[in-house]
Amino acid sequence: MTLWDIFTYIDWILFIWVTLTVLYLGVFAITSLFARHSETPKAKTMNRFIVLIPTYHNGKSVMMTINSILGQSYPMRQFDVTVIADHEEEMTLFHLAQQPITLLTPNFDKSSRIKSLQLAINNLPQFKIYDVAVILEAGDVVEPEFLTQINDAYESAGTKAIQTHKLSLNRDTVTARLSAVFEEINNSIFRRGHISVGLPTSMQSSGNAFEFNWLKDYLQYAKPYWTDKELEAVLTRQHIYIDYFDNIYVYGEKSREADDFNRQHRGWIWAQFKTFLRNARYLPAAIMNRHYYLLDKLLQWMLIPRMIMMLFIMAMSLIIPFIYMSAALKWWALFAIVVLIFAIATPNYLVDEKWDRTFFLVPVVLLSPILNKFSLGRKLLSKINLHK
Repeated sequence: MTLWDIFTYIDWILFIWVTLTVLYLGVFAITSLFARHSETPKAKTMNRFIVLIPTYHNGKSVMMTINSILGQSYPMRQFDVTVIADHEEEMTLFHLAQQPITLLTPNFDKSSRIKSLQLAINNLPQFKIYDVAVILEAGDVVEPEFLTQINDAYESAGTKAIQTHKLSLNRDTVTARLSAVFEEINNSIFRRGHISVGLPTSMQSSGNAFEFNWLKDYLQYAKPYWTDKELEAVLTRQHIYIDYFDNIYVYGEKSREADDFNRQHRGWIWAQFKTFLRNARYLPAAIMNRHYYLLDKLLQWMLIPRMIMMLFIMAMSLIIPFIYMSAALKWWALFAIVVLIFAIATPNYLVDEKWDRTFFLVPVVLLSPILNKFSLGRKLLSKINLHK
């Protein structure tokens, strides 16, 4: 086998893998255009809520969240708030202690979101009875009608898990605007697009609601390192439909720095990979039993993560022309299709006067960890200024 043969095989293997991912994204980007959300009927009962807010080194952000959740139009007697403040500063704890909430202050050696939620559930008063658990994270801001909308949606959905529409609270830097765009693309493809064809939505780390007893049981055996992907996997394996409500908004703070953006996305990519490995053994049974919900999730986690997909397409589009021009044509075509898919999935309100600059700086943001390792790269980043 010659060196050229090896190059050709690698080129086609990568191209097929990326193409399958692009096709999957394209199908659900198109189906998202046909999603229609009917008016949610008013609930006949008022459920009792427990709002859980795990926080880790997020002093100012968690106070914003507390202020918004305590400003609900939903009757105060029908909901409680528990904040799990792990490794927070003394001043933050002092301000939190003044609020009408339950405050837990762990200092875990190895902190994790699951540990915080387990601590909260295990420390709830035994005489309190809850119907629904809502999970928010530090930095989330909700509207005064949020719990009322959740109450209506939960009764209307008739399922044990619902996901709300997460939006960006800030778009003040290139990285924050890019985060906002990616968030809405995910909402279009993995939530609205899936719901429109009857498949369950993808879960996020916050802005979701669960039947309280189900979440309590889940947390009893959940591992400390599990993420929202594993929670999604457990729900799907149990044939629990995850519904999505596009008209219930949770506004979250987005990363302003390119390093934070890339670190966060690397964590998500690693979580997707680990979740697929832990659930791959269910694939034969899912095929045999025609468990389409689980098949879709496994396919979703099997495909190349979108950040790596974009890097592959950009790298191959730039490198291959110097090796063999005709081999680059298929990558250029794929790049054009990806841009079209992302354009379909991006809401109009995000296409503003700064859109062009944000779009053209995507490669710079994605490659910033590498550029920062070289003096020339650092000079380039300082001249571009990602803070505008």
